[in-house]
Amino acid sequence: MSKVLQSLSWVRRLVPDLTHISRLEQLRVCAGILTGILTVGFIGAGFLDSSGDLPLLTAPLGASAIILFTLPASPLAQPGSILGGNVVSAAIGVTCAKWLGEPLIAATFAGTVSVAAMFFLRCLHPPGGALALMAVLGGPAIKAAGYGFVIWPVALGSLILLVTGVLFNNLTGRRYPHLTKPVSSNRHKTTDPAPLQRIGFRSDDLDAILREHDEVVDVSRDSLEALFRKVELQAYHRRFGRVVCADIMSRDIISVTADTPLRVAWGLLRQHGIKALPVVSDNHHVLGMITQADLIKHGDWDAQRGLRIGIRQMARRVIRLERGQTGSVGRVMTGPVQTLRQDVAVAQLVPLMADAGLEQIPIVNDEDRLVGIIAQSDLVAALFRAQLAMASGSLERGRTILSVVQ
Repeated sequence: MSKVLQSLSWVRRLVPDLTHISRLEQLRVCAGILTGILTVGFIGAGFLDSSGDLPLLTAPLGASAIILFTLPASPLAQPGSILGGNVVSAAIGVTCAKWLGEPLIAATFAGTVSVAAMFFLRCLHPPGGALALMAVLGGPAIKAAGYGFVIWPVALGSLILLVTGVLFNNLTGRRYPHLTKPVSSNRHKTTDPAPLQRIGFRSDDLDAILREHDEVVDVSRDSLEALFRKVELQAYHRRFGRVVCADIMSRDIISVTADTPLRVAWGLLRQHGIKALPVVSDNHHVLGMITQADLIKHGDWDAQRGLRIGIRQMARRVIRLERGQTGSVGRVMTGPVQTLRQDVAVAQLVPLMADAGLEQIPIVNDEDRLVGIIAQSDLVAALFRAQLAMASGSLERGRTILSVVQ
């Protein structure tokens, strides 16, 4: 009996452990596949002459549709992979059928060489292997069409499917195509890693693990890194508790309107020893921010010539700001700017201030009205207090355990 149970347990382990997908997402995927395949079939029947011999649809395009609509962020589903993989594989299949003769040998070589070619051209797409076999074993009509089979239904069918995928995925909230993100660098143009990478995992760590894993992973590298970053933020949530923006924000806000004279804004910055002022409308909606840097630039400070002017000229420009800066805040403010709701967890501030470089973030209520502002110093203090609380809690737990043992 125990052996039977062990066998059943082993069989259950063969069932893939798919990530949770909502019913709504499953319906979206099925609707996308239906739309994609129907579009290819209708366009083929209505506008392309198949002469009644070549099929309007090929079975591998159904597999392409599944990958395109189910895994739009996968490297295997990107336009270059679908179009390139299908076309290259079909062309290799036709070539093998013409030159190798024997179907078994031609099909074997077609499948193998097509995969090698897709690896080399960086357009790996599993249905391409099926198209290579289909070009050899697909019957008299496909063999008679020769390289015409590569044009229709393979190339044009793949292209129609791709266009449908771009429209459908983006209209239903899935970004496609999934463009590779540029390599991130320190915003200060130094060789230091970005702030979050100094305490969490680094991009180099991910690259090293992927090289060690040495298998094709059906997730793009930047998507994988983004998931890991979200896991880190979730860990911050758990580690630092449910501290929200309303708990640490400054509530006595010094703000200006777009009509406020620049001279007044400069005076407020100097008087209160702050670096930025939120700019609000009459109903306290945030329009932007004005900083000391904005005012200095407006005072005829040229960033490209800044290193070539003397201290005296710089002093004159600052004095000019205090004495007679003309114009209003609306002319030089930066806007729109990032805002957060007051019930957002403090952990979400970490990437915005550490890597994005935001020094102040306006906090708004449910009606998008300004209710506070958080500076980098507020975040540092909050995280420090949370860390102390964690350390204190660990110490108390340790003392409890020792007292029980004794």
